[in-house]
Amino acid sequence: MKNDTQAVTRVLTAHVPLPIADKVDQIAARLERSRGWIMKQALSAWIAQEEERDRLTQEALADVDAGRVIDHQAVQAWADSLGTDKPLPVPR
Repeated sequence: MKNDTQAVTRVLTAHVPLPIADKVDQIAARLERSRGWIMKQALSAWIAQEEERDRLTQEALADVDAGRVIDHQAVQAWADSLGTDKPLPVPR
């Protein structure tokens, strides 16, 4: 994999609310990094989070398609029991 100095790049522009821009500048100063570096880190982390969310959603939908589900009433009864002296086991 190429390092950042060799990667082909493209400029993306976004209007950012001033409080967020100020925080980016503060973090950049504290870490002695450029604003661009901070933005790349943030965007990379967000993309990874969204990819994981999508993976988990696809996995859950596959479980539903395969019939691997838990009855809503069983989950509700379990949730209602959590504040009692005798909580029910986690439904499976």
